[in-house]
Amino acid sequence: MRQLVFEETGRYGWREAPDPVLTTPDQALVRPLVVACCDLDVAVVDGRAPLPPGYPVGHEGVGEVVAVGDAVTTIRVGDRVVVPFQISCGTCRECRRGMTGSCNSVPLMAMYGMRPLAGLDGGGFMADLVSVPYADAMLVAVPAGINPSDLIAIASLSDNIPDAWRTVGPFKDDLSGLEPADRRVLVVGRLSIGLYAAAFAAALGAHVDYVDTDAQRLAVAEKLGATVHDRPKPAKEWDPYPVTVHTSADPSVLAATLRATWPDGVCTDTGIYYQPTVEMPLLSMYTRGVRFVTGRVNARAVIPEILGVIAGGCDLSPAVDRVVAWDDAPSAWPAMTGKTVFASA
Repeated sequence: MRQLVFEETGRYGWREAPDPVLTTPDQALVRPLVVACCDLDVAVVDGRAPLPPGYPVGHEGVGEVVAVGDAVTTIRVGDRVVVPFQISCGTCRECRRGMTGSCNSVPLMAMYGMRPLAGLDGGGFMADLVSVPYADAMLVAVPAGINPSDLIAIASLSDNIPDAWRTVGPFKDDLSGLEPADRRVLVVGRLSIGLYAAAFAAALGAHVDYVDTDAQRLAVAEKLGATVHDRPKPAKEWDPYPVTVHTSADPSVLAATLRATWPDGVCTDTGIYYQPTVEMPLLSMYTRGVRFVTGRVNARAVIPEILGVIAGGCDLSPAVDRVVAWDDAPSAWPAMTGKTVFASA
């Protein structure tokens, strides 16, 4: 089979690799139908995440099951499935409590499409076939009501969409318990996660203020139901929010977002910081009881709930920047600036 490989800075290419085969009874083989770039893939392309080359890329996508092991009972050949980017067994202590990003049956950071960071490398989704262990636990069937043309909108369900959901979804009951005027969410955006967060917050009935410096993303956020702002206000000018979301990975903007979080409110940060230390206004946070959430998403655990929200009418399609034919991936991947989805024939 062929797979797309990061060959050197600015250059990606198809390489031949052995076809995966079923080696365990709990395994499945999946043919990718749509694959989305992750925000981290874009950061690699533009040099903000300096990963070494030489690895197969792609870890967000929806595919069709083409083979299953004898022990697989919940997934059948021909099913369309979401493949979470993290590898998890579904039965260990961490998986049972929903911490599927920290499965005890595999090395920490076991995942697809990011070999330099992976404790266990599953290969890339930009390939003719993907091998999935623990298929019953990992694979999530796409509901029958989602048409093939709608797969583009949900291609990021493996990673970025769940990463956005965790910024607002866990606090939906907190928001719904407030007076209508106080159901407010601040999203500081960069790339797709902030856009998805804005869409979910709006779908949950909150007023969403979305801050970004990119005109195109501001226009998309407005389509997703947010009120947009092209620069952060000084903290003293914000009417504090019960829920804030920070995705820019800029420490100074993080500090401003924390200060815009109201007493006993929550700020979730999805950014990855490569510098050794990041300054935070801890005294102010302590005084006001601000909760700060960071860390990796547990994607598999929340995908079914997100599919329910999407089925309820939450349209994520405006967040997709571009759809590209599969064969054009070598030239399109290094030119990505936003959420790009690659569609196979």
